[in-house]
Amino acid sequence: MRKWSLATRLLTGQLAFILCLSAGLSWALYAQAEQHSYDETAERMLSVAETIAADPFVLEAVAGPNPSAALQPYAEEVMQSAHVDFLTIMAPDRTRYTHRTDSQIGRPYIGSVEQALGGQSFTEVYTGTLGPSVRAIVPVTDGEGTVQALVAAGLTVDRVAIARDAELPGLFIISIAALAWGTLASFLLSRYLKRTTQDRRPDELVEVFAFHDAALHSLREGLLLINNDGRLVLYNDQAAELLDLPPERCSPVDVRELGLPGTLADLLRSGNRADDEFHFTRNRILVVNQSPALAARRERGTRGKRTFEPKRLGTVTTLRDHTEVEALTGELQSMRTLTDALQAQAHEHANRLHTVVSLIELDRPAEALEFATRDLVQSQQLADDVVGAVGEPALAALLAGKKAQARERGISLELSLDPAAADGAGPAVLDSGELVTILGNLVDNALDAVQGLPDPVVSVRLAVADDGAQRHFELTVQDCGPGVPADSRERIFEQGFSTKDSSFPGAGRGIGLALVRQAVLRLGGTLRLDQGTAYGGARFTVLLPLPEGARR
Repeated sequence: MRKWSLATRLLTGQLAFILCLSAGLSWALYAQAEQHSYDETAERMLSVAETIAADPFVLEAVAGPNPSAALQPYAEEVMQSAHVDFLTIMAPDRTRYTHRTDSQIGRPYIGSVEQALGGQSFTEVYTGTLGPSVRAIVPVTDGEGTVQALVAAGLTVDRVAIARDAELPGLFIISIAALAWGTLASFLLSRYLKRTTQDRRPDELVEVFAFHDAALHSLREGLLLINNDGRLVLYNDQAAELLDLPPERCSPVDVRELGLPGTLADLLRSGNRADDEFHFTRNRILVVNQSPALAARRERGTRGKRTFEPKRLGTVTTLRDHTEVEALTGELQSMRTLTDALQAQAHEHANRLHTVVSLIELDRPAEALEFATRDLVQSQQLADDVVGAVGEPALAALLAGKKAQARERGISLELSLDPAAADGAGPAVLDSGELVTILGNLVDNALDAVQGLPDPVVSVRLAVADDGAQRHFELTVQDCGPGVPADSRERIFEQGFSTKDSSFPGAGRGIGLALVRQAVLRLGGTLRLDQGTAYGGARFTVLLPLPEGARR
């Protein structure tokens, strides 16, 4: 039995149960039929006895000089017409006036008469001269209620058993039908269970569940199982951490009730396939893959042909945390920006060096010295102003690079730097990586927005603001471009949405402002978009709360 599958064990157990149930049902029906036969016979005997006791002829006969001579023919006629085995009319002292056997007349009646002598009719099963019988005893009373005689009518138990046995075929059919239907239901259930459990033993199912549970919780990727109704059925520990879900959930829940970002919730609810899609939560960047969960193919026969139809159970979704990778990508982009700036500066200095060499060759050393000194002072002054005003080396390097990059693209990048931002209460106490992500993406978008316009200008302002209770690092980027269309202002920070022309290099990703918003949220700040500024374009303002030590 240990080698039996779960389906086989269940079938065997159900068959044993159904057999016992059928046997019990048969016995109960048999007992019910037997009791019904006895009750019905007792009622019929009581009816016969009461009818005889109520006949005035009986009362007159028992009062006569020879009751047996008058009553015996009467009793024989009644026994024949009413189909009873005996009809005994007796005196109150049990002396029989009538009996089926003539030799028993005049002898005492065998049975209970106490209740009848008290004026009450009753029935009983008693063994008399004819053997065990079902009988009824009824008193014969006069007008004053005095018992003058007793009437006993009965049917032997053997004849009652004949009536009972007449019901046995029906009971047998009911028992066989119950057994057959129960066996068929058990077989169908066992077949279904065999198919769903792949005919595995209980210990194998326990092992499979244990391995699956261990694999589920040991995955380093988040795993979500969602049914066809868009309800989250199961998730692992990593998914709970990535989506801020409760560690354990017993009942399925609609994905719209989980508080997930709109784009991610819509994807999970739709059940569509997804390959390496980027989705943003409050503080994470997730790479999402989603595919349908299909059951084992079921073979179907259609006009002699075999077809295979997979059954969809829902979707399986995996989540990978891409936050650190995106952070590294942002740092790499900053390094590329600085590289581009250095290349632009190298190109510019090469031209100026050629100019100095040419002036020397023309024997004009004084003018060559003045030209080289003026260029050096301007470059050094820019670097000193940026580093001195910002205080954060990474942010200062980014601004210096963007300044050179803007000059290379023919764009005027104006810097407004509050000296207060360079002290310990400025950006130096904030995360440099997040600051580079915020400022770099905002400046890049502004440069792209004014590219190709006459007299393009981009303005960057860094300052420390104080609202009386909290000091903030304020970062403002504005441009003279066309601004953000009114129908796009609500979606401008959504992942995948972009207002750039698809022909523009690098356009269409729709990830820059989403990264900015996420970085701002991680730092606990706010991000605001204003239109119609002094420059005519869009203005993005970021307020980042400074740590406790930076308050006045």
